[in-house]
Amino acid sequence: MPMINSENLAWEKGDGLLPAIIQDVNTGQVLMLGYMNADALAKTVDTKKVTFYSRSKDRLWTKGETSGNWLDFVSAEMDCDADTILVQAWPHGPACHTGSRTCFNDHAASTSLFLDQLSALIVARHRSMPENSYTTSLFRDGTARIAQKVGEEGVELALARMKNDPEETKNEAADLLFHMMVLLEDAGLAFSDVVAVLQERHK
Repeated sequence: MPMINSENLAWEKGDGLLPAIIQDVNTGQVLMLGYMNADALAKTVDTKKVTFYSRSKDRLWTKGETSGNWLDFVSAEMDCDADTILVQAWPHGPACHTGSRTCFNDHAASTSLFLDQLSALIVARHRSMPENSYTTSLFRDGTARIAQKVGEEGVELALARMKNDPEETKNEAADLLFHMMVLLEDAGLAFSDVVAVLQERHK
């Protein structure tokens, strides 16, 4: 994950305060905008709770200290001018004081970004092969077993649909997608390679 070096930020541009854009690490949705000084950024990194400098209260303010709607800090990076901070966080509850998920709109965010995270996790499992991991066991069983699992899950998905069972269809589709992503990694391909084919066909 990208990590910021406070000393590289142009604090002087904002008289010691810089805007901090908070983004949901799971969906990419922009949640809110706050301001940080060097102490707020340091506390954010140290406590793993997103902390701002409140201009109205004239003090450090940790998001959620009153509402309980914390923002768990994941990473931070600066923009090309070093005068804006982009923070990735896990939200616990709505980010906006109005009760909305975000301060900009309350539309449901796309969850497709999670597929990128899952793909990265599968790659990491393949490289490190940790014990007690189902993904590791698939790679150890080899290509034939992975391909067999994809075939099995495809059949189970089709059967679930024929039974007109929405819940089972949803679960079997998830199983098929996961095993397909493992098969792609086993083949030295990325999920993005498949998306690129679909994009090209769409043209």
